[in-house]
Amino acid sequence: MYQEMQIRNYSPRSIENYISQVSLVSGHFEKSPDQISLSELKEYLFHKIETKNLSASSVNQTISAFKILFRDVLGRDWNPVKIKRPRRPKPLPVVFSKEEISHILDGIINRKHYCLVALTYGSGLRLGEVTGLKFGDIDSNRMQLRVRGGKGNKDRYTLLSRELLEKLREYYKYYRPKTYLFEGRTAGKAYSKRSVQDLFKKILLQSKVKKDATFHTLRHTFATHLLEQGTNIRVIQELLGHRSLRTTSVYLHVTNFDPSKIKSPLDKL
Repeated sequence: MYQEMQIRNYSPRSIENYISQVSLVSGHFEKSPDQISLSELKEYLFHKIETKNLSASSVNQTISAFKILFRDVLGRDWNPVKIKRPRRPKPLPVVFSKEEISHILDGIINRKHYCLVALTYGSGLRLGEVTGLKFGDIDSNRMQLRVRGGKGNKDRYTLLSRELLEKLREYYKYYRPKTYLFEGRTAGKAYSKRSVQDLFKKILLQSKVKKDATFHTLRHTFATHLLEQGTNIRVIQELLGHRSLRTTSVYLHVTNFDPSKIKSPLDKL
């Protein structure tokens, strides 16, 4: 199964998640995954949903994982009708205001922490993308940031803040990271995702910004603020690396706008 997903060029994160889901089901029934029937898989998923131990996202991941195992590895028939995928709840994303972002950044004293948070917000990065950055990914001539192996294992370019560029250079001279732009205590090893999440919790607590936010909120805020500045949503889709415009359109629901500044199309005739 691992080899099959590698050949299909699945991202390392997807491979890890899918194999993990298969392992959990295998452990639940205490039998090899190839001995698990479709009815047993349904029984497992129903049990986990009923006990609220499995999110819609995890259910979908488990179904996708067993589809690969059954159909592509074991050569079994796969009838998708027998296992209906649950609909994911679609809550609106939490977003910081510009004043809150300024307040958060103003409270960060450590250079590395400041650059990490500011770059994530200023470029709209995912957690795994910012921890995977290398200094060579910064294109100061074109003022762009290259994101390698984003979601779906796709590369893309996004914005690079001119104001942040000089701070990044100062940070580099001070810390001299060997391989990754942001490294942990071990030289040459990327800052761990868990450490970044824990760090941002502390930063948020110190800032006294009262919102149920996570590190990913910085990415939501990037997209929302661009919309509020009048950036075309199709451009934002490309900067975020979204496959579908529907994913990006969620930010339309959290964007603040001033109706008095919008002209009726009749006035433009």
